[in-house]
Amino acid sequence: MTSLPTFPAKRGFPLSKHRRTQQPEAQDLSRQSAVEHYSAARKRRSLHKRIRVAVIIVLCVILTGGGIAWAYLSNIENRLHEGVNDKLRGTLTNVQADDPFYMLLLGVDKSEQRAESAEYGQDSSNYRTDSIMLARIDPKQKQVTLVSIHRDTLVDLGEHGKQKINAAYSVGGPSYTVEVISKFAGVPISHYAEIDFDHFEGIVDALGGVTVDVPIDINDPYAGEPIQKGEQTLNGAQALTLCRSRHAYDNYGDGDLYRAANQRMVIAAIVKKVLASDPATMTATISSMADAVSTDLSLQQILNLAAQMKGINMDTDVYTGMEPTTSTYLNETWYEICDTAAWQKMMSRVDQGLSPYESADDDPTGEVAGGKTNVKNDGGSGQDSTTFDTNTSADKDGTVHSGTVEVLNGAGEDGLAGRVANSLAAYGYDTSAGTARNRYDSTVVAYMNDAAKPKAQAVAQALGGEVEVVPGEGVYISDADVLVVLGTDLRNYS
Repeated sequence: MTSLPTFPAKRGFPLSKHRRTQQPEAQDLSRQSAVEHYSAARKRRSLHKRIRVAVIIVLCVILTGGGIAWAYLSNIENRLHEGVNDKLRGTLTNVQADDPFYMLLLGVDKSEQRAESAEYGQDSSNYRTDSIMLARIDPKQKQVTLVSIHRDTLVDLGEHGKQKINAAYSVGGPSYTVEVISKFAGVPISHYAEIDFDHFEGIVDALGGVTVDVPIDINDPYAGEPIQKGEQTLNGAQALTLCRSRHAYDNYGDGDLYRAANQRMVIAAIVKKVLASDPATMTATISSMADAVSTDLSLQQILNLAAQMKGINMDTDVYTGMEPTTSTYLNETWYEICDTAAWQKMMSRVDQGLSPYESADDDPTGEVAGGKTNVKNDGGSGQDSTTFDTNTSADKDGTVHSGTVEVLNGAGEDGLAGRVANSLAAYGYDTSAGTARNRYDSTVVAYMNDAAKPKAQAVAQALGGEVEVVPGEGVYISDADVLVVLGTDLRNYS
């Protein structure tokens, strides 16, 4: 047999070998070495097979886990979007990612008790909104403004006639409500959220409660259990009581006005708590809220917005206000008539990124509801905000306003004592309000001890007009330094 010629390798280039192992010549293999060679090759094939199986298993786990995650997030989205349809989306105005935008917040009570009643029934369109709030959110400036609109405001609903503004929800649902509020406020609305008060307790409890400073004792059996004043962490039931209570303010005036202020305070506290959490916790929180909240926002949009607003100073850069109205009794029904000029001025300020009020003194709820009033009149933040000080203040002429003042309504005018007490609190007095046993034609300011006479004179000056200042010791009963008994001469006090 002729042997094949061999060729020497080039310098620097050895003869190539198989990558795995050099195959031995057949004649060099003994029976034992052949068995060992076969066994090693089989082990290598077995190892490669096990690796392939492991990779397939890992991929299956990843894909299955991704499917579970997708299903979880999709479930949150579906619950958040319940009640949101194309008609509503078509009513909303598009906005760039970083630009300020308006969001309509509605509070609706869809409790089982209402659902089972003949008046409401199961159809959600039969309900009227209990709370209407317009939020301006500025992600770039990290600023939020909340403006409440009185639910009893009289508006023209076109073919549906003149009705309270909260009737828009029962007339045409969310989309028509957005249309009506947008026209009324004169601003485009880009997003919508609806809170079902029947599940509101669960939202707050899921957060572990919210911390607020309750301005006065809340005693309103129609709303829930009593709440003592002071800074505290409220559970769901307590927060709902605070948001629903009107009759705790019967001595101050329009209960809806004060209730709306407390609602804004609680909403701000919820936002503060949510923004303080990490994305994973925030997603779980949103999931727990999804049965109580309907919104056009996707889960990703919510998380992105939260990331943009991270770092907002909730104590200084959240501004609040209330539509200015006057109560009027028409056709055996109480309505709120909007002060159009004042309302347009307020919304013009809000649209410029300013606070609704030029001064904290303009806030009718004062320190009675809603907490601190932040003020912003320029391009800065509200860190130099004006707040009511219930200890001492002084006029430009040096008149000092301090001490305790009890105000009694002897004029028979609903809410008069509360309005006067609120006004005096703005001066710096520690005030309380109540009702006199008898009617008075003329207002009396009584000092309950000689040392309080200058305080009584300062109170009379603050009230304006010809108000009589008299000694009260032995004539009137009061624990305050000064007692004010309001007569019909001040029934139009505002």
